[in-house]
Amino acid sequence: MRMGIDELHDFLAREFPQVARDFRVERSDEDGLILRLAVGEHHLRPGGTVSGPSLFALADVGVYLALLARIGPVALAVTTNCAIDFMRKPAAGADLRADVRVLKLGRSLAVADALIRSDGVDGPVARASLTYAIPPER
Repeated sequence: MRMGIDELHDFLAREFPQVARDFRVERSDEDGLILRLAVGEHHLRPGGTVSGPSLFALADVGVYLALLARIGPVALAVTTNCAIDFMRKPAAGADLRADVRVLKLGRSLAVADALIRSDGVDGPVARASLTYAIPPER
């Protein structure tokens, strides 16, 4: 691992201070990464459930950090593709957790998935598959 949990939090706070306080890495190792989204009022849509953009953000940030944990602080790694399936409604006001696995890490592309769960709900609420482009200067 190139970046530990504290380094990932520091990187997020430095490079993305606008969202850093919403996310917390709970685990990062060779098997993957677990990222928690502390759901707040600004994440909710009408009806009191977590919005789709918030679920996407959790998956995207989770994959980004899982990738950085392996390659180091490459700020310009970018999402090139994302597919997300919304499967069930998250619990109102409950935190969300993304279990992220990097499936392939190549020289220029990485492929990963994120299974998103909601505290208080049986079964996943969403599943995302993402591809990242990795700049050559790493």
